[in-house]
Amino acid sequence: MVRKVAVVGTGQTKHGNRTDVTLEEMAFEAVREALNDAGLTRKDIDAVIFGSGPDAFTGVNCPDQWCVGVAGALNRPYIRVNTGGTTGSAAAVAGYYHVASGLFDTVLVLCLERMHESPSTQYIFNTIFDPIYERHFALNTISMWAMAATQHMRMYGTTQEHMAKVSVRCHLNALNNPYAHVKMKITVEDVLNSRMLCYPIKLLDTCPRSDGACAIILASEEKARKITDTPAWIRGIGCVSDTYFLGDRPELCYRVQLALAAKKAARMARLENLRRQIQVAEMNNPFTICEMIAIESVGFCGKGESGKFIDEGIPEMSGELPINPSGGVLCTNPIGATSLIRVAEAALQVMGKAGKRQVPNVENALVQTSGGTIQFGMVMILSRSPPPF
Repeated sequence: MVRKVAVVGTGQTKHGNRTDVTLEEMAFEAVREALNDAGLTRKDIDAVIFGSGPDAFTGVNCPDQWCVGVAGALNRPYIRVNTGGTTGSAAAVAGYYHVASGLFDTVLVLCLERMHESPSTQYIFNTIFDPIYERHFALNTISMWAMAATQHMRMYGTTQEHMAKVSVRCHLNALNNPYAHVKMKITVEDVLNSRMLCYPIKLLDTCPRSDGACAIILASEEKARKITDTPAWIRGIGCVSDTYFLGDRPELCYRVQLALAAKKAARMARLENLRRQIQVAEMNNPFTICEMIAIESVGFCGKGESGKFIDEGIPEMSGELPINPSGGVLCTNPIGATSLIRVAEAALQVMGKAGKRQVPNVENALVQTSGGTIQFGMVMILSRSPPPF
């Protein structure tokens, strides 16, 4: 019998170039905030899940070993998760199953990254591609998504202005997020005039590299109801992987695995229409085109219709379906923690604790994350109401 699981506490560091703290101190900040938010101590935690990206980003080998003490994992079960950009959400899913299985009642999930320790993240990203067939093309995450963007533009008439509008909205939202790394008010013209990195992706279409940590606490139904009056119930989960090689996919500008993940999550949550039953979404957008493709892939609009979706103001804070009230990955990107931040932000929306970035009357929030070579996809639905199973 699968047990019901809820997020009962969240914690984040201030994200940015965190030269003021060590790796362990940064981790401690997030853990302390999550425990304080839930009104718990480390003695109340049964197991710990740790997540971080490639060790080269952090500059130390096996950062999970460094953080055992500050994570409260002494004399407790402790595992590390790494699935690229989906590391944080994969860690959250692992924590969910730890509790849902009945093995543990409370699980702490901690994810982090110190990106400034590496001289160039794109050089590191280049090494994830096949050394014989792909690496010599200088593929990295920017050029990978640039190919998806140009395909979307050719097939559907998407413009650079559509992508720029995503950047303007997210940076405006980040001004209300005390944890965000990049905070600035920009215009569509600012985005279009920013430095070209790899056509059509420009500097302001692109995320920063951030240092930061995030932690959440998951609890069983019995524990959750004792801990808080406003738990964020994990109502649906869908995780789907795609092939490794980019060239094996019929198209790059539609994410088949995300569509499948969204259907799985909706089926588990027993929601029939995500477009109508979701009030807010936190979506993966390290580049502006990522968000547009994700909007279509999870079914918020049809294929090729995300430009119209954006033009109509639907994802604005005042719109019908606000997307990334936190500012999203475009404004904060400590890679190992990035997708856990999406889960934490969605939980805050459901719990009514998102402060100036709060969307009113949130019943259901959707989380979408991506990782690998546009390879891994996860969709999670959090709700005020417990799951119907």
